Amino acid sequence: MNNEKVPSPNGITVLLADSKPMENQLLAGSLRHRGFQVLSCSSEIAPILELVETTKADVAVLSAAPLASGIPEVSALRTLHLTHPLIPKVFLMDIESRELAMQAFRSGARGLFCLADSSFQSFCDCVERVHRGEVFASMQQLNYLLDSVCQVPSVRVVSASGETLLTSREEQVVALVSDELSNRDVATELGLSEHTVKKYLFRIFEKLGISSRVELVLYAFHHGSPRQWVVGSG
Repeated sequence: MNNEKVPSPNGITVLLADSKPMENQLLAGSLRHRGFQVLSCSSEIAPILELVETTKADVAVLSAAPLASGIPEVSALRTLHLTHPLIPKVFLMDIESRELAMQAFRSGARGLFCLADSSFQSFCDCVERVHRGEVFASMQQLNYLLDSVCQVPSVRVVSASGETLLTSREEQVVALVSDELSNRDVATELGLSEHTVKKYLFRIFEKLGISSRVELVLYAFHHGSPRQWVVGSG
């Protein structure tokens, strides 16, 4: 680990934790050449936390090696954000991936950057802008984020044996009712009539063996799986 500090005209200290040792070394050298102070380590969470707790980092830049599934693990990013939420974070991506971009955003990243698609100067701009409190991402990555915000929430309700009991549209109704929305608000959210929402509720009550909205909220709380975000109707 080489964490020698040199004078930094821009005053930004970067914690660099790249999963590829050679790339980590090259990035660290190039950043120092541009006037950044660099604290470098491997991409495992233990050395990252050790650096953060013993030195001051203005921006953290992390990447992750792909798992067997081909999707990199973002747990180090998530853990760092949970323990040090005030440090702005940039996540390095090898390829454009909607799933990975969303995981990184949800795990606390303020900047997403793909070194293969952009110049080193753009990477420096990314670090500086994230340090200033801005979000740095491509238009496509921002569209991923906007699409997720516009999607309808859904609670997956299952039986004791794990069997799915409701259609995707019924699960959306359960999620919105659990958020204390009225029938009118649920109808507006889903683009339905109030009469149709009432029909959905009656059908949900019958399937679950309950008779009121209060019982539905309690049922969803005890039997629903973690909230998912879905598009479409059932």
